Amino acid sequence: MAMVSPLSFSVTRSDPRLVVPAKPTRRELKQLSDIDDQGGLRFQAFMLFFYRNSPLMDGKDPVKVIREALAKALVYYYPFAGRLVEGSNRKLLVDCTGEGVLFIEADADTTLEHLGDAIQPLCPCFEELLYDVPGSGEILGCPLLLIQVTRLRCGGFVLALRLNHTMSDSPGLVQFLNAVSEMARGADVPSVLPVWERELLNARNPPRITCMHHEYEEVHDTKGTLGVMDDHNTVHRSFFFGPKEIRALRKQIPQTLGPCSTFEALTACVWRCRTVAFGVDPDETVRVSCLMNVRGKRGLQLPSGYYGNAFAYPAAVTKAGELCKNPLGYAVKLLKKAKAELSEEYIRSVADFMVIKGRPSYTRTGNFIISDNTRVGFQEIDFGWGKPLYGGLAKAMSIISFCLRFRNSKGEEGVVVPICLPLPVMERFGQEVKRMIAEEVASKL
Repeated sequence: MAMVSPLSFSVTRSDPRLVVPAKPTRRELKQLSDIDDQGGLRFQAFMLFFYRNSPLMDGKDPVKVIREALAKALVYYYPFAGRLVEGSNRKLLVDCTGEGVLFIEADADTTLEHLGDAIQPLCPCFEELLYDVPGSGEILGCPLLLIQVTRLRCGGFVLALRLNHTMSDSPGLVQFLNAVSEMARGADVPSVLPVWERELLNARNPPRITCMHHEYEEVHDTKGTLGVMDDHNTVHRSFFFGPKEIRALRKQIPQTLGPCSTFEALTACVWRCRTVAFGVDPDETVRVSCLMNVRGKRGLQLPSGYYGNAFAYPAAVTKAGELCKNPLGYAVKLLKKAKAELSEEYIRSVADFMVIKGRPSYTRTGNFIISDNTRVGFQEIDFGWGKPLYGGLAKAMSIISFCLRFRNSKGEEGVVVPICLPLPVMERFGQEVKRMIAEEVASKL
């Protein structure tokens, strides 16, 4: 199930250039919300999109088409062309300078066929497909987007990008990319007009913490088994769960728990297998935090077009021993309970928590964060060449992972979950996932 595809190719790049809005835009300062402005979102997120050649676009250069469409879209999404600054109490604001986003034109001596199974998250040559422009990756005072479009010998192309996560979440980024794609296909105005209104997710006055937030608790690894990681001592692998594997997991979950989503089944599996693989002391507390979109949540009244971060990640918490010795349904029950905590009051309490506690990051020790990106819309973004072979997040990050729809090389539709772990733990994790699925399959024979 682990997907690994080593390969190499060379890329020729032009010098990075700034793409500015196609028309003059307003110079102003715009505050981010207190949900945007949490320590745990002060990082860069990476995306990858692989596109086939299309006879309908014969003679058209994807670099030129996307670059020009980007400039047009930035007229509406002009805050992306600005730079972040920090105010009092570490409050982030966008200085809408109109300086632009970084754009790189590139050519690669490879084809989609040659890339094969590398067309997935954790593409082994990602650094070639998105050049890390020196000095451009800081949170403050740097471009908020970096985009590289790489032409392939087969006529296809790859779009890779880096996003300052404080600006948008996945649905917000998809909304922006849809605007770019609509401009690329000839539209003059985006079908969904952007809405800033970040004050809708600001702290109350006075702020008050009214809910328990296990996802932000300070935890110390007193026994040295909780798997504290950084991004420098880890390996990355993607795990594909097709229909057979998902059925095997679902069969282990009691019907008394009610309907169980694929995301809940996979999250329970990965959380449990990850905890076993780390060999966590049975008495240590472990948690999993599920990213949950709050658009449409009653009481918040976020308008259509809102493209800021609009999520919370309530945590399920238990002792490692209980998680590992109990059937999979135990983890699913905890997940459902944590997800049920999300409400208008919960998200208001998170915003207040940020202001009162000084904008802390999420818990890192003994925590695992995962989001469901299967319905966000990455796979629908069409610049004129059709839908991408793969579109979505490019890699996991230490304790952060995600679920994405994926079709493997056998043509099977399923879900891919990229994982980041220390090498010995990764090997045990893979074995544990196989064992969990194989035991269920064997029990039915």
